[in-house]
Amino acid sequence: MAIADVKEYTHLTEEEVEQIGRELDAIRTEIEESRGAADAAYINRLIRIQRGLAAAGRVTLAVGTQSKKTRKPAWVAGAALLGLAKILENMEIGHNVMHGQWDWMNDPEIHSSNWEWDTAQPAEQWKHSHNYVHHQFTNVLGYDNDIGYGILRMAREQKWHPANIGQPVYNAMLATLFQWGVALHDLDIERIRKREKDPKEMKRQLRQILRKGRNQILKDYVVYPALSGRNWKATITANATANLARNLWSYVIIFCGHFPDGAMHFTEEELEDETRSEWYLRQILGAANFEGGPLLHILSGNLGFQIEHHLYPDLPSNRYAEIAVKVRALCDKYDIPYTVGPLHRQYGQALRTIIKLSLPNHMTSSDDPAPPQRSDTANEPSLDRRRKSDEERPPRRVELGAWTRSAGERSHD
Repeated sequence: MAIADVKEYTHLTEEEVEQIGRELDAIRTEIEESRGAADAAYINRLIRIQRGLAAAGRVTLAVGTQSKKTRKPAWVAGAALLGLAKILENMEIGHNVMHGQWDWMNDPEIHSSNWEWDTAQPAEQWKHSHNYVHHQFTNVLGYDNDIGYGILRMAREQKWHPANIGQPVYNAMLATLFQWGVALHDLDIERIRKREKDPKEMKRQLRQILRKGRNQILKDYVVYPALSGRNWKATITANATANLARNLWSYVIIFCGHFPDGAMHFTEEELEDETRSEWYLRQILGAANFEGGPLLHILSGNLGFQIEHHLYPDLPSNRYAEIAVKVRALCDKYDIPYTVGPLHRQYGQALRTIIKLSLPNHMTSSDDPAPPQRSDTANEPSLDRRRKSDEERPPRRVELGAWTRSAGERSHD
């Protein structure tokens, strides 16, 4: 069952919850005050590496495929280099830059307001669906559209429909075409289907998506192949392979951070008068980490520290490993669940959930113990779990990364 009160679930007093908030605020302050040249050097170096990988991949494909003897190894090397470049750009650079993690540097080239990443979703729409909606209302049923992406049933509280039987197939399609699934995410297909979406806003977003998607297709499947001359086919297939690798990798990383056992869901009752400290607790309970070495964490955008990312989405990602030591110690001190495990286990649990929830609840068992419910809501009927509009999602947090509607639309900070 989803959690309606994080204090009751964690058996903490109000004073203990507020003390945890103060200690987490102190960690934030410590990192903010220690940001400096080393952090700036990290992101600048990573951008140079990413661009170097992309350039090396293009050159390898253009030159290496000219000869029959080197064509296959050059194709493999070129596709691998491009795949790594796309993964780095999306995960450790684009995702984190658009959270405002490097805005403190005042470098317009890597500022959240200017970055447009190498994927099909327009940056503006991503910053709305991700920064504003997902990070603010993490795992709150009806508020967080990332719970299943409008395609998958990922919580037992979500109503089962016969169409859910196809979840394993939908999941495979989502993983394969992940950048295009994400591109459509902010449209909120469910609200469109129920005719609750403002038609003007829907058309505006569709124009953005079509323009960005067109540019991505032209870049990867027209311009670069044309520059390759007679070996254009090799470039097209290498680009498609690189995009597929990036799609599958980003899908796995994201699902490992949000859907393994231990990553809890919440009812909208939890949002009632939620304090900053309770928001912190919800982030810890609603996310999951995975273990790995420095290279794995860089390739995953440091989202192996998903808990820390949700606590401090606008702090530099290269500091998450340092922050994690302190956050885990704090969780141990107050006996707060801290979900962590190897990557394969976290994804295995997420995949098992996808398969189990393709069936009605009475045909499967829950993998999590039922949390206690608030006494004043335990006997009340479930509230409407439909997806909320922005008007029903009030602005709450300022450190989640800004988003701005284009053409004079409303903005949130």
